[in-house]
Amino acid sequence: MPKELRQTDLPSLNKLRAGTSPAGVPPFRVGILIGPGFIPMDMVGIQTVFGLLPGAEIHLLWKTTDLVEGFPSWWTEPTTTFSECPQLDVFAVPMLPPEIQNDPEVIEFTSKHGRAARYVIGICNGVLLLGAAGLLKGKRATTSHNSLSILSQLGASEAVTGHSGVVVDGNLFTAGPGVGSFEAALLVAEQAFGRPAGELAELIIEYDPHPPFGTGTVTNAPKPLVDAFEGLMDEMIGHYRKGAVDVFGQRSVR
Repeated sequence: MPKELRQTDLPSLNKLRAGTSPAGVPPFRVGILIGPGFIPMDMVGIQTVFGLLPGAEIHLLWKTTDLVEGFPSWWTEPTTTFSECPQLDVFAVPMLPPEIQNDPEVIEFTSKHGRAARYVIGICNGVLLLGAAGLLKGKRATTSHNSLSILSQLGASEAVTGHSGVVVDGNLFTAGPGVGSFEAALLVAEQAFGRPAGELAELIIEYDPHPPFGTGTVTNAPKPLVDAFEGLMDEMIGHYRKGAVDVFGQRSVR
C-alpha cells in the first residue's frame, strides 16, 4: 500500500483513535477469521466496534496474507496468518462458505483459538464452524434461520429460535446475520470494558437500525418470500450440515 494512503498518516483518524484508545493501555487482541467467500456484513460490525475500544488490535486471520475476495467483490488483505496468530482476547467467526468452513485446517485453527480466547463470537453460519470445532457443546446458541436445526447435531444444549438477537452463554456470543455482528461486539465490549465503553461505541457509530420493509425475520416475512429464501439456501445448508456434523462426530469419538 502506498505510504500516503496508510491510516497512520491521516491526522483526523489518529486523533479519533487517540480519543478512544489512550496511549499506554494494554493490548486487546481481536481475531476475525476470514477467507475466500467470507461475508463482510458478518464481520464489519466486529471490526468497527472493537476498533473504537482501548488497546484494540484487529487481526484479520487466514492461512496466508494473499488477498481474499469476500462475497461479493470485497477484496481484503489478511493481516495475520494462522501460524502467526497471537493469544486472542476475542475470536470471531463470520459466515464463510461451506468449502472453507469444512476445511480441516480451518476447523483445527478455530478449535485452538476459540478455546483459548476470553470471548468467542459466531455470526450467521459461522456458528456452525464453532460447532464443528466442538465449541457449542452444552451451550445455548443461535444462527441463521436455515441452519438452526443443525445446532443440536453439533452439541448445543438449545437452539434459540425466533428473532432472539444475540444469545449469550458464558463467553460465547452467537447471533444471526447482518446486525448480529454489531450487537454481539457491543455486548462483548460491555463485558470487557464496562457499560459506558459499550454505550460510547454505540453512539459513535450511531447504531440504531430501521429496517425499511420489516421482512428481515421469518416471523414477519410473508410465506412465499420465506419459501423462496429457504429454497435459495437449501443446497448450501446441506453442505454445511454434512461437513460440520461429520467433523463434530469424528472429533467427539477421539
